[in-house]
Amino acid sequence: MVGLHLPVMEKEVIHYLNCRSGKVIVDCTVGDGGHAEAICQSIGPDGRLIGLDWDEAALARAEERLSGFANLVKLIHADYTRLEEVLSEENNPMVEGILIDLGASTLQLMDAERGFSFHQSGGLDMRMDRRLPVTAQDIINNSSTGELTALFYQYGEERWSKRIAARIEQEKEKSGPINDSEQLAELVKEAIPARYRRSGGHPARKVFQALRLAVNRELDNLELVLPQALRSLNAGGRLCIIAYHSLEDRLVKRFFKDQSGVCSCPPGKPCICNRKKELNILTSKALKPSEEEIIANPRARSARLRAAERLNSAGRKVGE
Repeated sequence: MVGLHLPVMEKEVIHYLNCRSGKVIVDCTVGDGGHAEAICQSIGPDGRLIGLDWDEAALARAEERLSGFANLVKLIHADYTRLEEVLSEENNPMVEGILIDLGASTLQLMDAERGFSFHQSGGLDMRMDRRLPVTAQDIINNSSTGELTALFYQYGEERWSKRIAARIEQEKEKSGPINDSEQLAELVKEAIPARYRRSGGHPARKVFQALRLAVNRELDNLELVLPQALRSLNAGGRLCIIAYHSLEDRLVKRFFKDQSGVCSCPPGKPCICNRKKELNILTSKALKPSEEEIIANPRARSARLRAAERLNSAGRKVGE
């Protein structure tokens, strides 16, 4: 298939998931099937891949891409917050590996109709799952200046949030609702002082990222899926997560730390948190793509991979 999304850090994913023949692996964000294809090549002929995605168009592309592994693959139209429910329905409540790739696919970003891109004209939708009730257009046009300021600052870490929100409000008062992604991108650009537009990529990148996170409730969903993923892993099973936003990566880092038994009590005080050791962290710090991969796939630049292994009931690695 031509033009499919390139899987980010593919070799690292296969390594940290410890993919082997016969294993059952869940790809919670199967997308166009890039990682899933590599996983299938590693777990065949007796393994099983359960792939979830909330984007029907992406699932259709994945089905075509994975047609050669039809005997290994089950694709399901569902978001990953239903992980435990889906695995129960598949009579496979415990698995050996779980992958969560939090990025949007290249084809989603390039589809003007979806409204993710600040490089082209299109409707301000930004829903990964078209069944979701709120679009980016709804947020832009129904939110106050203060609400937009908070959104862009909190989710986009945008320094110029207040100026951008004020410019958007000014345009709404003057010309009515904002309905086009290119129009929004231009308003953001106008709001940021010229000397600060020369670095850091497109001036609208952070605002569009903030809107996507809000529309799809991505941070809330990540907090919901992490404990489900932990509960769904057999002892020795691996959890591998790729984040592209610092807020996402912080959530993953904190969850791994909490579940690794690290004491959260103040230094020098007796431990009263009594944290149970559930995970062994495999990546001491987030892994980044190689320079070679970034050159081949510039969208991988912001990716951060973290991985951990489920410990047994005694809080030890399997075999200890």
